[in-house]
Amino acid sequence: MRWVALVALAAGLIVSAAHSQEVEQGTGVNLRALDRLSGYLTDLDVPIGGTVDYADRLDISVVECRYPADNPTGDAFAYLLIRDTVADQQVFEGWMIASSPALNALDHPRYDVWVLRCNRS
Repeated sequence: MRWVALVALAAGLIVSAAHSQEVEQGTGVNLRALDRLSGYLTDLDVPIGGTVDYADRLDISVVECRYPADNPTGDAFAYLLIRDTVADQQVFEGWMIASSPALNALDHPRYDVWVLRCNRS
């Protein structure tokens, strides 16, 4: 009997974990970039499908930005492509999450880039 209760509990956890959060699409993303050498911070606004040049070194392209429908300022999920133009290689491709910037971060010796929020207009 105890085994049946454990199986039912596990099934309930799996079903509740599968519930997804409702999200909206942003029109762009607000990023912050840090030059670790100088300590200089720069805020960047990039539209969806757009690319911005940062410090004549990184090309940052935004593929998509999503935010929670019930709390637009609560978080942001941005799919970014970042290319080092001097080394001629892609240094990042993936989702960055505003509330967890270290979860999937840009690994560059001089620059940090992270998501602040999605633009909604």
